[in-house]
Amino acid sequence: MSDTGVLLRVRVAVPGGILARVRRAVVLFVCAAVAAAGVAGAAPPPSLLHPSTLTARAPAVYSVALATTKGTFVVTVRRAWAPRGADRFYNLVRAHFFDGVRFFRVVKGFVVQFGISPTPAVAAAWQSATIPDDPVKTSNVGGTITYATSGPDTRTTQVFLNLGSNTFLDARGFAPFGKVTSGMSVVDKLYGGYGEQPTGDQPQIAQQGDAFLQKHFPRLDRIKSARLVTG
Repeated sequence: MSDTGVLLRVRVAVPGGILARVRRAVVLFVCAAVAAAGVAGAAPPPSLLHPSTLTARAPAVYSVALATTKGTFVVTVRRAWAPRGADRFYNLVRAHFFDGVRFFRVVKGFVVQFGISPTPAVAAAWQSATIPDDPVKTSNVGGTITYATSGPDTRTTQVFLNLGSNTFLDARGFAPFGKVTSGMSVVDKLYGGYGEQPTGDQPQIAQQGDAFLQKHFPRLDRIKSARLVTG
Protein backbone atom coordinates (compact mmCIF):
# COMPACT_ATOMS: atom_id res chain seq x y z
CA MET A 1 0.00 0.00 0.00
CA SER A 2 1.38 3.43 -0.93
CA ASP A 3 2.27 6.14 1.59
CA THR A 4 -0.29 8.37 -0.09
CA GLY A 5 -3.05 5.90 0.75
CA VAL A 6 -2.07 5.92 4.41
CA LEU A 7 -2.11 9.72 4.53
CA LEU A 8 -5.52 9.86 2.86
CA ARG A 9 -7.01 7.62 5.52
CA VAL A 10 -5.51 9.84 8.22
CA ARG A 11 -7.15 12.90 6.65
CA VAL A 12 -10.57 11.27 6.74
CA ALA A 13 -10.40 9.86 10.27
CA VAL A 14 -8.56 12.55 12.26
CA PRO A 15 -10.26 15.74 13.58
CA GLY A 16 -8.93 19.07 12.32
CA GLY A 17 -6.87 20.09 15.35
CA ILE A 18 -5.13 16.76 15.66
CA LEU A 19 -4.73 16.58 11.88
CA ALA A 20 -2.83 19.86 11.89
CA ARG A 21 -0.41 18.49 14.46
CA VAL A 22 -0.01 15.27 12.48
CA ARG A 23 0.74 17.26 9.33
CA ARG A 24 3.38 19.31 11.15
CA ALA A 25 4.95 16.15 12.52
CA VAL A 26 5.04 14.55 9.07
CA VAL A 27 6.65 17.65 7.57
CA LEU A 28 9.30 17.73 10.28
CA PHE A 29 10.00 14.02 9.83
CA VAL A 30 10.36 14.35 6.05
CA CYS A 31 12.64 17.38 6.35
CA ALA A 32 14.85 15.58 8.83
CA ALA A 33 15.01 12.50 6.61
CA VAL A 34 15.90 14.56 3.56
CA ALA A 35 18.62 16.40 5.48
CA ALA A 36 20.08 13.15 6.76
CA ALA A 37 20.03 11.64 3.30
CA GLY A 38 21.77 14.69 1.93
CA VAL A 39 24.61 14.37 4.44
CA ALA A 40 24.96 10.63 3.97
CA GLY A 41 24.74 10.82 0.19
CA ALA A 42 27.17 13.69 -0.34
CA ALA A 43 30.21 12.61 -2.32
CA PRO A 44 33.46 12.95 -0.35
CA PRO A 45 36.27 15.13 -1.69
CA PRO A 46 38.29 13.00 -4.17
CA SER A 47 41.47 13.52 -2.17
CA LEU A 48 39.99 11.56 0.73
CA LEU A 49 40.07 8.44 -1.42
CA HIS A 50 43.80 8.88 -2.01
CA PRO A 51 45.64 9.27 1.33
CA SER A 52 49.06 9.30 -0.36
CA THR A 53 48.24 12.72 -1.85
CA LEU A 54 47.65 14.35 1.54
CA THR A 55 51.15 14.91 2.85
CA ALA A 56 51.48 18.66 3.44
CA ARG A 57 53.70 19.81 6.29
CA ALA A 58 51.71 21.44 9.08
CA PRO A 59 52.56 24.85 10.56
CA ALA A 60 54.48 24.88 13.83
CA VAL A 61 51.24 25.79 15.63
CA TYR A 62 47.70 25.74 14.27
CA SER A 63 44.18 25.62 15.63
CA VAL A 64 41.11 23.69 14.50
CA ALA A 65 37.50 24.60 15.31
CA LEU A 66 35.28 21.54 15.56
CA ALA A 67 31.60 22.42 15.32
CA THR A 68 29.56 19.60 16.85
CA THR A 69 25.95 18.82 17.65
CA LYS A 70 26.66 20.06 21.20
CA GLY A 71 28.58 23.22 20.27
CA THR A 72 32.08 24.17 19.14
CA PHE A 73 35.44 23.46 20.69
CA VAL A 74 38.93 24.39 19.52
CA VAL A 75 42.03 22.22 19.46
CA THR A 76 45.46 23.85 19.21
CA VAL A 77 48.11 21.61 17.70
CA ARG A 78 51.84 21.97 18.35
CA ARG A 79 53.95 20.23 15.75
CA ALA A 80 56.94 20.03 18.09
CA TRP A 81 54.96 17.68 20.34
CA ALA A 82 54.41 15.05 17.63
CA PRO A 83 55.38 16.11 14.08
CA ARG A 84 53.96 13.14 12.18
CA GLY A 85 50.71 13.19 14.11
CA ALA A 86 50.35 16.95 13.66
CA ASP A 87 50.93 16.67 9.92
CA ARG A 88 48.35 13.89 9.52
CA PHE A 89 45.70 15.78 11.50
CA TYR A 90 46.39 18.94 9.49
CA ASN A 91 45.85 17.12 6.20
CA LEU A 92 42.72 15.37 7.41
CA VAL A 93 41.18 18.66 8.51
CA ARG A 94 42.07 20.43 5.25
CA ALA A 95 40.42 17.59 3.29
CA HIS A 96 37.27 17.78 5.49
CA PHE A 97 37.73 14.20 6.65
CA PHE A 98 36.07 14.80 10.03
CA ASP A 99 32.84 16.30 8.68
CA GLY A 100 30.01 14.02 9.79
CA VAL A 101 32.24 11.84 11.99
CA ARG A 102 30.60 10.54 15.18
CA PHE A 103 32.07 10.47 18.68
CA PHE A 104 31.57 6.73 18.94
CA ARG A 105 33.41 6.15 22.19
CA VAL A 106 32.60 8.45 25.09
CA VAL A 107 33.71 7.17 28.48
CA LYS A 108 33.20 9.81 31.14
CA GLY A 109 36.36 10.65 33.04
CA PHE A 110 38.51 8.77 30.52
CA VAL A 111 38.33 9.55 26.78
CA VAL A 112 36.25 10.69 23.82
CA GLN A 113 37.28 8.81 20.69
CA PHE A 114 36.44 9.55 17.05
CA GLY A 115 37.88 9.34 13.55
CA ILE A 116 36.01 6.66 11.56
CA SER A 117 34.67 8.18 8.35
CA PRO A 118 30.89 8.04 7.89
CA THR A 119 31.57 7.04 4.27
CA PRO A 120 32.67 3.38 3.91
CA ALA A 121 34.81 4.03 0.82
CA VAL A 122 36.79 6.68 2.68
CA ALA A 123 37.15 4.52 5.78
CA ALA A 124 38.50 1.70 3.62
CA ALA A 125 40.96 4.00 1.86
CA TRP A 126 42.53 5.07 5.16
CA GLN A 127 42.53 1.71 6.89
CA SER A 128 46.12 0.94 5.87
CA ALA A 129 47.36 4.52 5.60
CA THR A 130 49.47 4.29 8.75
CA ILE A 131 52.11 6.71 9.97
CA PRO A 132 55.12 5.91 12.18
CA ASP A 133 54.89 6.65 15.88
CA ASP A 134 56.14 9.89 17.37
CA PRO A 135 58.10 9.83 20.63
CA VAL A 136 56.07 10.98 23.61
CA LYS A 137 57.13 14.54 24.44
CA THR A 138 54.18 15.73 26.52
CA SER A 139 51.84 13.93 28.88
CA ASN A 140 48.28 12.70 28.38
CA VAL A 141 46.71 15.19 30.74
CA GLY A 142 43.11 16.35 30.55
CA GLY A 143 42.21 18.06 27.29
CA THR A 144 45.06 16.68 25.20
CA ILE A 145 44.40 14.98 21.88
CA THR A 146 46.21 11.77 20.93
CA TYR A 147 45.99 9.07 18.25
CA ALA A 148 44.38 5.74 18.98
CA THR A 149 46.47 2.75 17.90
CA SER A 150 46.30 -1.01 17.57
CA GLY A 151 50.02 -1.43 18.18
CA PRO A 152 53.32 0.20 17.19
CA ASP A 153 53.24 2.35 14.03
CA THR A 154 49.52 1.83 13.36
CA ARG A 155 48.16 5.37 13.64
CA THR A 156 45.70 6.31 10.88
CA THR A 157 42.72 8.64 11.50
CA GLN A 158 41.31 7.78 14.91
CA VAL A 159 42.09 10.15 17.75
CA PHE A 160 40.89 10.62 21.30
CA LEU A 161 40.53 13.48 23.74
CA ASN A 162 41.66 12.84 27.29
CA LEU A 163 38.85 13.71 29.69
CA GLY A 164 41.10 13.32 32.71
CA SER A 165 44.71 12.79 33.62
CA ASN A 166 45.62 9.59 31.75
CA THR A 167 49.36 9.83 32.27
CA PHE A 168 49.66 6.04 32.39
CA LEU A 169 49.28 6.17 28.59
CA ASP A 170 52.61 7.99 28.26
CA ALA A 171 54.67 4.86 28.90
CA ARG A 172 52.55 2.98 26.35
CA GLY A 173 53.65 5.26 23.52
CA PHE A 174 50.57 7.47 23.13
CA ALA A 175 51.94 10.84 22.03
CA PRO A 176 49.64 13.87 22.38
CA PHE A 177 49.91 16.36 19.52
CA GLY A 178 47.59 19.10 20.72
CA LYS A 179 45.16 20.26 23.38
CA VAL A 180 41.65 21.66 23.66
CA THR A 181 42.13 25.39 24.21
CA SER A 182 38.49 26.45 24.07
CA GLY A 183 35.15 24.73 24.64
CA MET A 184 36.14 21.86 26.92
CA SER A 185 32.66 22.18 28.42
CA VAL A 186 31.31 21.18 25.01
CA VAL A 187 33.48 18.05 25.01
CA ASP A 188 32.18 17.18 28.47
CA LYS A 189 28.58 17.35 27.18
CA LEU A 190 29.04 14.84 24.33
CA TYR A 191 26.64 11.94 24.70
CA GLY A 192 28.20 9.07 26.64
CA GLY A 193 25.19 6.94 27.47
CA TYR A 194 26.39 4.02 25.35
CA GLY A 195 29.74 3.81 27.12
CA GLU A 196 31.98 1.21 25.49
CA GLN A 197 29.19 -0.47 23.52
CA PRO A 198 30.02 1.01 20.09
CA THR A 199 33.76 0.41 20.57
CA GLY A 200 33.47 -3.29 19.75
CA ASP A 201 31.53 -2.50 16.57
CA GLN A 202 34.30 -0.56 14.84
CA PRO A 203 34.47 -3.00 11.87
CA GLN A 204 30.74 -2.54 11.26
CA ILE A 205 31.03 1.24 11.61
CA ALA A 206 33.79 1.30 9.00
CA GLN A 207 32.03 -1.09 6.62
CA GLN A 208 28.49 0.31 6.87
CA GLY A 209 29.22 3.94 7.64
CA ASP A 210 26.96 6.34 9.47
CA ALA A 211 23.87 4.28 8.65
CA PHE A 212 25.03 1.67 11.15
CA LEU A 213 25.44 4.22 13.95
CA GLN A 214 22.13 5.91 13.18
CA LYS A 215 20.39 2.54 13.46
CA HIS A 216 22.09 1.16 16.56
CA PHE A 217 23.44 4.22 18.42
CA PRO A 218 21.32 7.15 17.23
CA ARG A 219 22.09 9.45 20.15
CA LEU A 220 25.82 9.74 19.45
CA ASP A 221 26.95 13.29 18.79
CA ARG A 222 28.83 14.13 15.60
CA ILE A 223 31.12 16.71 14.08
CA LYS A 224 29.32 19.08 11.71
CA SER A 225 32.56 20.57 10.45
CA ALA A 226 36.25 20.77 11.38
CA ARG A 227 38.08 23.77 9.96
CA LEU A 228 41.42 25.47 10.42
CA VAL A 229 41.12 28.69 12.40
CA THR A 230 42.49 31.62 10.42
CA GLY A 231 43.28 35.17 11.43
